[in-house]
Order: sequence, then C-alpha cells, then structure tokens
Amino acid sequence: MTSPLMPAGAGSQSVRRLAGSALLVLLALGVMSGPGRAQDADPFSATVAVDATGSTVAQARDMARTDGQRRALAAVAERLAGGNTRVKLPKLDDNAITGLVASFEVANERMSTVRYAADYTFHFRPDETRRALGNPGPAASPGGPEEAGKPVVLIPVYQSAGEAKLWDDPNPWRQAWEEQPAGTGAVRLVVPLGDAGDIAAVDAEKARAGDGAGLAAIARRNGGEEAIVALAAMRGPPGRPDGVDVALRRYRAGQPVDNHAEKLTANPGESESDLLRRAAAAIVADIGSGWKNEAGAHNDQEGSLTAILPITDLDDWLRARDRLSKVPAIRKLSLMALSRQEATIEIDYGGSIDQLKTALAEISLDLVHGDPLWRLAHTGPALQP
Repeated sequence: MTSPLMPAGAGSQSVRRLAGSALLVLLALGVMSGPGRAQDADPFSATVAVDATGSTVAQARDMARTDGQRRALAAVAERLAGGNTRVKLPKLDDNAITGLVASFEVANERMSTVRYAADYTFHFRPDETRRALGNPGPAASPGGPEEAGKPVVLIPVYQSAGEAKLWDDPNPWRQAWEEQPAGTGAVRLVVPLGDAGDIAAVDAEKARAGDGAGLAAIARRNGGEEAIVALAAMRGPPGRPDGVDVALRRYRAGQPVDNHAEKLTANPGESESDLLRRAAAAIVADIGSGWKNEAGAHNDQEGSLTAILPITDLDDWLRARDRLSKVPAIRKLSLMALSRQEATIEIDYGGSIDQLKTALAEISLDLVHGDPLWRLAHTGPALQP
C-alpha cells in the first residue's frame, strides 16, 4: 500500500532556479501568494501540477519535474499560438527542454517514500524558446495555406582561415543570427539550438556539401520542411575584416531549390560581430522580398561562360572536374585546353550568374570576372569528391 502523501513543510514554499547547468535551491519560508501569478504577466511562464511515483522519492521528484517542464512548455506554445490547442511541440529531448528553463518555483510539495506531488511554475527563456518552438503565432485562417505556419530552418556555417564551423564555439555567424529579432513576416526563420539531435543530423561539412538527408532531418526537428544553408566567408585579416561573402542555398525536403549570394563590404572601423549582424539583417530582408522575386525571374535562365582554372597537375584537374560535375547549377562542363598550370573550361549553367557563384563557393571556388575570360580562384580547402 502506498504511503500517504505528507506536506514537505507546513506553510512553506521552495524555490529552485536553474542557471546553465548549475541548480540553485532556495528554501523560502512564509505564506505564498498563490502559484502561477507570474505567468499572468509573462507569456513564457506556466504552472502545472505534478505527481509521480518511483522507486525512491528522489527519483519520483526528478520524474515529476521532467514531466512538468514538458507540459509547461506545451502550455507556453499554446499561448504563443493564440490559444490553438492543436499546436504541436517539436521533438525536443528532456535535456533540450531543461536548457530552455530560466528558473522554476515549487509550491505545495507533498511526498511519501516513493511518491512526489507539487505545483511547479516554470519560467522559460524567451528568445531560445521562440526559436525552439519555431516562433509560433496565431493559426492560419480557415482555408489558408496548410504550410503557412511552418518556419524555414537556417543553418549558419562560418568559414574563416579555411575552417568551417557550425555548432562549435566560437561561431560569431551563428551568434549574429541568434541576436536577430524574432521574425514576423511571411517567411519565418528559425536557427536550431544545436542540441544533441541537431548535431547528429548535420555538421558543418555536411551542410556545405548539401547533405539532403541531414538537412531534411534538421528541418523536421525544428518544425519546418525547408532549410537554408548560409555559408559566411570572411574577407581580410582576423579581427579586421574587409567584408563578408555569404552563399545561401535553399533546400526543400532535402533537395536544392534555390541559390543566392550576398556580399558586404565592412564599414571603416566596423567589428566582425557588427558586420555579421548587418549581413544577417540584409539576408532577412532579401529572403522576404528580393530573393523570392529573383528566384522567380532567374529560375529558367541559362548561360554559358569560359573560365580558367589553376591546377598543379593532371590529377588535380581530374579531382576538380569531378567536383565541378556534381554542382547542381552546372549542366555541362567541357574542357577547351589543358596545360600543367591551368585548365580552360566551358561551363553551361542554369539560373543566374550569382546562383552559379553561390554554388561554386560551396566547393571553395570563387568565380572572378577577368579580361577577357573568367577565372576560378580557390578560396579554401576544397571538398573532396
């Protein structure tokens, strides 16, 4: 027979706060004003009643808290979605949800040797929670597009000194996106939190290479069907940038559907972080307007150009040819002339010249307009075929 629940302490309320991975436990004696008052003013707070049974009371308490924070997050998601009870939480593991909790309060604790019950009020971190939930908003009106509420998941890959980073710190490009205000336009962008599931789905090299399965998986994990890989390559010496080149490729269900390029020159005295924040803001504006129009205007465009590619030997040319043949924008590749130092090639491509440049940037090649021929310049370590 289960032991009866006993109050944890007459007239007491315990308050626990999470700060990163450290758990601070404060015991506050006195008469409580009633659980849930904070959530009336804070849309990112919710109070839930928990009740769990385990082999020990400590285990039961952990089970109750884990269940409570998930149900509290669901309540916050419903509130942010305008009361839509059909809103679905993205697949987040317990550790990811714990990372969203800024603090929590516990009231009315009751326990036996194997059972624990209480009222928990969870306070979630607003920016991180919006990103994790895909910035949920009011449900689309009846008859509206079924996919209207789904976000586009942005993967910020940072390249500097030949090294590409995504989840590793420091990644100032990812930080610039995390500091962008929550989107409210027709296209909602979500930057993944980088939890264990995100890391397992795709890394920097897979994102650069356009790994369809990985990009589709991370889009689904974060509530979307589309992903944009945003590769930012810094120009200039470390700490004193001349500018930044951003290559963007958009994927739907893991398949590439569009390319875009953004080049910004640094203002005098502008720091790297300020330049990257400005680049992120420019891309948000382009995605919502110009890029969309550009995609429609150039989708069926075709072109041809002749370019010179520096090589070191025949094997180097064969490797480059294999990489170039896998670029989706290139429809035909013809060798016009070959020497020990360079290959002259003709490229037939689909889309705009900017889309071709974006696609070539993903295999570390920069297409530069020469006189009279184009040139392909190496920008970093090329991807292996």
